[in-house]
Amino acid sequence: MRAPLGNFDDATPAPDCLDQLVAPVAAAVRAWRGDVPADQLVYVDTDPQIADTAAFVETYGRELLEQSANCVVVAGKRGGGTTLAACLVLSHTRVDVNGAVRKQLGARKASFASMDTATGESGMEYGGITPVGLPADWPLLVDPAVVDTEWVLVGSGRRRGKLILPGKAFAALPGAVVVDGLGV
Repeated sequence: MRAPLGNFDDATPAPDCLDQLVAPVAAAVRAWRGDVPADQLVYVDTDPQIADTAAFVETYGRELLEQSANCVVVAGKRGGGTTLAACLVLSHTRVDVNGAVRKQLGARKASFASMDTATGESGMEYGGITPVGLPADWPLLVDPAVVDTEWVLVGSGRRRGKLILPGKAFAALPGAVVVDGLGV
């Protein structure tokens, strides 16, 4: 199958390659429901050594910079409690942690979660965290530009491989809230 974007040698519907995905992502794909059929979730095998955005787009297509999204884990703190959340923005933008995230979480302070917290709590590899398969109790904050992009490339839960989904699918994920001004 041909990937809907990028220059990838191998693309497969994600339900057909669950063994390539980490457990929480495979479980989410297996249980997939919604307006976007599960076979529209595409897995592409990629080199884990070039998973970071700049090297990745240089290898697989410069147009991917406009069609890729980064998923980062943040921690919002208020009154001794901490709320973990994920934020999804297009790769050429950055997350407005101290503005949009802090406000949306009702937190006094918000910051990026530590690598150990992000990977330990998500069950995913650092540099490959994806919104597909995150813990159900986490808010997923999504920038409207992601939802408005026809096809979006994101991590697959590990550094090797990526997922490609219709942008509108992210707004339907568990805990998803579309937040204006999230990506700046």
